[in-house]
Amino acid sequence: MILVTGGTGLVGSHLLLELLKSGKKARAIYRDESKRLKVKNVFSYYLPKKEAEFLFDSVEWIKADILDIPSLTNAFQNIKYVYHCAALVSFNAKKAKELRVTNIEGTANIVNTCIQFNVEKLCHVSSIAAMDLALGEGEVSENFTWYPEKDHSDYAISKYGGEMEVWRGTQEGLPSVVLNPGVILGPGFWDSGSGKIFKKVDTGLKYHFPKVTGFVGVQDVAKAAILLMGSEIKNEQFILVSENLSFKKVLSLAAQSLQKKEPYKPLKPWMVFIGWLYESITNLLWSAKKQLSRNDYKSLFENSYYNNDKIKERTGFVFTPMKEVIKETGRNYLKDLTN
Repeated sequence: MILVTGGTGLVGSHLLLELLKSGKKARAIYRDESKRLKVKNVFSYYLPKKEAEFLFDSVEWIKADILDIPSLTNAFQNIKYVYHCAALVSFNAKKAKELRVTNIEGTANIVNTCIQFNVEKLCHVSSIAAMDLALGEGEVSENFTWYPEKDHSDYAISKYGGEMEVWRGTQEGLPSVVLNPGVILGPGFWDSGSGKIFKKVDTGLKYHFPKVTGFVGVQDVAKAAILLMGSEIKNEQFILVSENLSFKKVLSLAAQSLQKKEPYKPLKPWMVFIGWLYESITNLLWSAKKQLSRNDYKSLFENSYYNNDKIKERTGFVFTPMKEVIKETGRNYLKDLTN
């Protein structure tokens, strides 16, 4: 039996679909019933209605929380393989503690429970945010260096801390693979994460910014995870990035997929800084919700390039071009809009 944590999220839902399509039996952790029903909608993007419903009903759903050991103990009964997709993604400065608890302590709980139940292999979905550029290299690779003195976001720190728990688990005999996907694009969750890109563009986004980073389609993340878990590869990590693109390019492609006007005004550093300064002042005086930290402001204009050679050379994996990913995601956004 296979266990998927974060089964109601973007990666988890697509991973469940790929596992079930290949005939695997899967158990998935969920916390909220409304989010669980979103998974059925994700299945319907790729399958006829009856088949989507059949596969959704074949998932063994179990209510549990990665921060609650007793519920995890129940979820891990008869489990041989674990895909750990559950995580908190936030750049709200007020959620620093929650990020560390969920992404570090939660991962530690998963690792410890895997060891307790003699799980045969763990796949941990991390992020390129947990990687720094090695000295003398032009692209971030799996041979990266983490610089603790660097200004990292709270999210990046929490994901790196989660990876350290996985590596600790490998030293205690738990075979694992760590995946570092770029910005993941895919359908089904328009009010959170990268799904907001399509919603913002649809409602008339005017501004773009030039930052370059790594992007990948959610189906590629799911397929790569299954490929690596089924291989003899263990105790290694892999960057999952299809292309290094600017947000300007991604926003333009998203606009094209929705037949909307492309964002045409460049966002300037001083505009973001004033926004950050205003938020900081209002947070200090009136305890307003502060979304952007100073570190996040700085990172908006720092380009980062990622090398995906390792997974291609080791497994022959072929990434889907981002133009195709964005076009398909836009099509499903419009489908949801009319339903």
